[in-house]
Amino acid sequence: MTTGKRLAGRVALISGGGGEIGGAIARLFATEGAEVAVADLDPDKAEAVARAILDGGGHARAFAVDVADEASAKAAVARSVEVFGKLTTVVNVAATITPDGTVETLSLDQWNKAIAVNLTGAFLMCKAAVPELRRAGGGSIVNIASQFGHVGVPLRSPYCTTKAALIHFTRILAMDHAADNIRANTISPGFILTERSSARSGGKAQARIVNGPRHLLNRPGEPDEIAAGALYLASDESSFVTASDLLIDGGYIAFKGKIGPDGKPALS
Repeated sequence: MTTGKRLAGRVALISGGGGEIGGAIARLFATEGAEVAVADLDPDKAEAVARAILDGGGHARAFAVDVADEASAKAAVARSVEVFGKLTTVVNVAATITPDGTVETLSLDQWNKAIAVNLTGAFLMCKAAVPELRRAGGGSIVNIASQFGHVGVPLRSPYCTTKAALIHFTRILAMDHAADNIRANTISPGFILTERSSARSGGKAQARIVNGPRHLLNRPGEPDEIAAGALYLASDESSFVTASDLLIDGGYIAFKGKIGPDGKPALS
């Protein structure tokens, strides 16, 4: 593993670190010199990412975490500090799959689960982490939102609502803790080609066909492209960036149309 310098001396805790986006962020952070706590609801997935980092010469440990449970969130932060000595960076990727439905067909349990994981989960992780970031002299929080936090999608009210709220929560978080030298920002990805995101379309190949033309760049994004944005927000390169939302969406929300067979934008 080639070690860079952009995150040298940093300790990063990544919730949802066992997934494709979280894993890409964890690996890139380690490559850039960070010690990485890979936290996930699935401990086997977290362990696989941490092992890959260790095998490449980086520094990582895997932890189980249920971000919707306050005790579990606190424990993940405490264990990260116990193992690495401090905490300077938090990236909240963890999110739950939300069902399709309207206000009439969605159950209260489905609605509450979306809020508990996608929104309250970030709140609980930040609540536990902020004192440690302050103790370390400051740091960076990056919450992964979505382009659907900016635009509505029929039948997806739980997901869209939680991601919109996450963007605004993060703005207030940045206001509340600017004096602590803690920056807080969100990333709003477009459609990122992962196994989970592609399941609605029947797999990655079909998802590429269906979702690519909805983006101005005529393709889905890749997990590594979100990781690059997270690296920017976690590093000193973004030292004057806080309370911001970084769109990494291939032009999705700016583009009311669809790329045609000729490769050119057209109205849908």
